[in-house]
Amino acid sequence: MVKIVESTRSAWQSLAKVVPTEIKAEYLRAVVAAGFTHLDAMSLVSKQAMPQMADAELVLEYLDAPEDTEIIAMVANAKGAERAVESERVTTMAFPYSISPLFLDRNQRQTPQEALDQLEQIGEIAYKNGQDVVAYVAMAFGNPFGDPWDIDEVVSAVDLLVDNGVAQVVLSDTSGTATPALLSNVIACVLGVHEDVEIGVKLRVTAKDGAEKIRAAFEAGCRRFDATLGGVGGPPIAAGFEADAVVNLPTELLVETLRKLGAEMPELESLDRLVMTSRALEKRYAAVVQ
Repeated sequence: MVKIVESTRSAWQSLAKVVPTEIKAEYLRAVVAAGFTHLDAMSLVSKQAMPQMADAELVLEYLDAPEDTEIIAMVANAKGAERAVESERVTTMAFPYSISPLFLDRNQRQTPQEALDQLEQIGEIAYKNGQDVVAYVAMAFGNPFGDPWDIDEVVSAVDLLVDNGVAQVVLSDTSGTATPALLSNVIACVLGVHEDVEIGVKLRVTAKDGAEKIRAAFEAGCRRFDATLGGVGGPPIAAGFEADAVVNLPTELLVETLRKLGAEMPELESLDRLVMTSRALEKRYAAVVQ
């Protein structure tokens, strides 16, 4: 069974204007109604640093998700983890990690050691409160910042995360430059060492290479995919999924491709209306050019 994680967080974080709380909650309710049971919904980070997520707890309260829905929230430190506990809505805490020191500094003002220290604290808080932890490894398929990169570094990073008690790891193609061959090699190497860990991917794609990347990851053994309806996030989509636009992996493309590959998937309703709504929100609230 393939796990599909719908990442509204990735979509909304790319928007310049703040989406009203009730609109976010209404959209999430529609996503749940369509059959999605895993939502990367919000970020519990500094409200000053990310105004779009300032109402995270209220959105989750308004959502009132069914008990069998996994609600994932990004937390970068122990303070965010405490907020996740206090919300009483978050089931899984997501931690942003990277093999790139420059990325960690830019993204969350942490050194690699500080990041691991925070992860340890987050893990303790999550364990005491019956919550899961998933770690996202940015730059898992290449590094545009010029930091050293190779597959061994990725495997070592996953080693460190697993040593800290993480049982779910998502490898992120942060810049969207990974080739299908590279995806296949990295995923196979990581799974070869950590066959008992849930390994997923978070891809950025174009219309030309999206299906090929999905196939490569699936055939390498990946059974968890993070995606975003309409491909919202990253560079703006002026008129749908343009051929040269690098976007978050569109959920509709993921579902279509996995069906062709014969994958066992959750039952989902038609996504057409949700795709239109997602793109309308992007248009209305103005995506930031990245």
